[in-house]
Amino acid sequence: MNKEIIVYGTKWCGDTIRALRILKNHQIDFIWVDITRNSEGAKIVEKINHGCRSVPTIIFPDQSILVEPSNDQLEQKIKALNLDIQDSKAPDYPID
Repeated sequence: MNKEIIVYGTKWCGDTIRALRILKNHQIDFIWVDITRNSEGAKIVEKINHGCRSVPTIIFPDQSILVEPSNDQLEQKIKALNLDIQDSKAPDYPID
């Protein structure tokens, strides 16, 4: 099982930026995939979302997925998974 969160999004999406900020505030490490620069990532998002590029699409270590989550949904998921707080390697903003 993957031990990291994978966030698929775009640099210009306010919802993506908001979700990344929540993860960073919790010092949770994640893998960032910019679907405008990563065609495989875009295909994964489209497959998950029935042909739509809905972002952020977030895959968790338990393989559950949140698409365009609210702050509360993301916070609840973090608590439910009892994710360890780590030294964050997450960027201040989405970068490649």
